[in-house]
Amino acid sequence: MLNWDEFHEDDTAVAEQPAAAQPAPAPAPEPAPAAVAESAGSYRAADEDRVARAKRSLEELDVAAGLEELEMGAARIEVDDKQMINARADLNQLVPFKYEWAWQKYLDGSANHWMPQEVNMNADIALWKSAEGLTADERRIVERSLGYFSTADSLVANNLVLALYRLITNPECRQYLLRQAFEEAIHTHAYQYCVESLGMDEGEVFNMYREVPSVAAKSAWSLKHTQSLARPDFQTGTTETDQELLRNLIAFYCVTEGIFFYCGFSQILSMGRRNKMTGVAEQFQYILRDESMHLNFGVDMINQIKIENPQLWTAEFQDEVTQMILEGTELEIAYARDTMPRGVLGMNAAIMEEYLHFICNRRLAQIGLKEQFPGAKNPFPWMSEIIDLRKEKNFFETRVTEYQVGGALSWD
Repeated sequence: MLNWDEFHEDDTAVAEQPAAAQPAPAPAPEPAPAAVAESAGSYRAADEDRVARAKRSLEELDVAAGLEELEMGAARIEVDDKQMINARADLNQLVPFKYEWAWQKYLDGSANHWMPQEVNMNADIALWKSAEGLTADERRIVERSLGYFSTADSLVANNLVLALYRLITNPECRQYLLRQAFEEAIHTHAYQYCVESLGMDEGEVFNMYREVPSVAAKSAWSLKHTQSLARPDFQTGTTETDQELLRNLIAFYCVTEGIFFYCGFSQILSMGRRNKMTGVAEQFQYILRDESMHLNFGVDMINQIKIENPQLWTAEFQDEVTQMILEGTELEIAYARDTMPRGVLGMNAAIMEEYLHFICNRRLAQIGLKEQFPGAKNPFPWMSEIIDLRKEKNFFETRVTEYQVGGALSWD
């Protein structure tokens, strides 16, 4: 361990000399004020030419333009000045809040912080390495889930950082978007942690979105709905571009996070309920808790934009959005058929299809659209309990529902 007592002021180590040769230094006398003044400049000065250039640069700085950009002397922000999109209010002013729900979701998300390494993977590793531990169908589910989700959360994070954060013009919503982007990074970390812990082929898993058709189709659909917004020259402010932003929000929150995640999550969580791959399942439950909050936040944003911009919510646009959500549902059903060619874990592709029809109805209803599968039931009521996180205690006999940092949330 470094001992700062072993160094002189000129950073030369005293420790190189025998300890006996070190006389005890006499206390230095307090310098007189004049001596202090005389010591100024004893350190090595910066190059005079560099200092001169820095001063000239500051003299040439267009202070007036900078002050104009900051709107010096402008009136303070009023709540009514704030809007979800196309607001003229200062984005640097977080308060006063207009959307308390956005700030509360930021606080809730922060209280639920977790990290993948906190989850013990020893039982999973032993089960995965055992020849009789899992069936081929169960292994297929684990591999497909990690393959899809390891890319999906990266796609969502890219959309948040490269598109949505720039275009949403409300500071408290932006605050949550920052938190969500960090959570997406944690989720990607979790999938990598699972892959590494199990000793899986990283190249195979992380390239599934380009090599496995059922995984590639979902990733391609999500990318299709973010490319235009990610262009640096894309700006809202017209009916066409505002609808493009709204289309993106519905695609990513209602479909990518609201439908594409549900087959894989229910499969892995069903495995955990059978005391298999409990470490992976525990992480998926943490992730599902985060994603449920992401979904609810996105739905709130979508509905708020509709309220503030009713001209965007035309009959034609509603029909287009309904078709988008149906497309997403069909893609997830195709993924279910690929991952479950036979019955496994108390479920099969036919049962999953009804579950996804049920989920589709919920997503449509949440944004004020007509359900497309009347009478569809939820064949997995335990999934609702996990998503709600208020009823399910000790799901894996872990601290999942109780875990939080800073102590703010109670799921009772």
